[in-house]
Amino acid sequence: MIFDWDEANREHVAVHDVTAQEAEEVIRNEPFDLETQTDEVDGFRYTEIGETNSGRILVVLSTVRGNAIRVISAWDAPKAYKVFYLKQRVKPTWNK
Repeated sequence: MIFDWDEANREHVAVHDVTAQEAEEVIRNEPFDLETQTDEVDGFRYTEIGETNSGRILVVLSTVRGNAIRVISAWDAPKAYKVFYLKQRVKPTWNK
């Protein structure tokens, strides 16, 4: 995966105490889609929830520009979202 970073989006995620590396980890670690919106400038914006390699659960807002993923923002998932994510991630095997 190729990511598109510049000073603007690095600073935007940093405001939420998230690093570019953490945002990339969430996207690489197969997040769950929360919402897809249509934007006049970027086309589609994807809101996803997932986990960093260290176990931090984040919400990441991104778009695709050309062949690169551009993270627009990322922040710690609210408690209710974390509960949703953890329930979705851990599916009981006896329920199959």
